[in-house]
Amino acid sequence: MAVDTSMPVLVVDDYKAMIRIIRNLLKQLGFANVDEAGDGSAALDMMRQKQYGLVISDWNMEPMTGYELLSEVRTDDRLSRTPFIMVTAESKTENVVAAKKAGGNKLHRQALQRGDVEGQD
Repeated sequence: MAVDTSMPVLVVDDYKAMIRIIRNLLKQLGFANVDEAGDGSAALDMMRQKQYGLVISDWNMEPMTGYELLSEVRTDDRLSRTPFIMVTAESKTENVVAAKKAGGNKLHRQALQRGDVEGQD
């Protein structure tokens, strides 16, 4: 499946090192239009200002978690179809179930890998 590498991508994480890792992975895949937010509330504000083709978000952040961000995105008519990948170090099954129920396209329980981005619509 072809992926539009010109689409804007939003990376949401409260750790700059993780943002850098994900940004480098996206760059290797050919994505150049990458924005970043340090928490869910900042990301939501950005998403309401700009249409993103993909959001990659950490689960554990303050003051708004990635799960809360996903829930907000899925209830907003303008944002609800945005592909959304959650990344977390948590391995709890209930997190996977909760993310799927909230409308997440993918929950990744370890470091994000190349195929996780390449396979998104």
